[in-house]
Amino acid sequence: MPKKMITTDDLRDFKMELLEEIKELLSQHSSGNLRRYMRSSEVKAHLHISTGTLQTLRINGTLPYVKIGGIIYYDVEEIHRIMTEHRIDNIY
Repeated sequence: MPKKMITTDDLRDFKMELLEEIKELLSQHSSGNLRRYMRSSEVKAHLHISTGTLQTLRINGTLPYVKIGGIIYYDVEEIHRIMTEHRIDNIY
């Protein structure tokens, strides 16, 4: 029974095929109608803010959220919309 050797070219081809499939899956996911939500820790890391600042944004109504089973979720699209609305352009 003959055995086939796997070459570095075979591995490179496999890697490229795998990367293309991953890219396609990611593009399908991002272009779909799925809404993406982030937890508080993700929002804090993304915006580089403290827990207190995030709580203030929730309390004063700046940042809408959903609370399910004690976990707070934030809509990524809403975060981007709010960031765009509060953008300050300094024109010199």
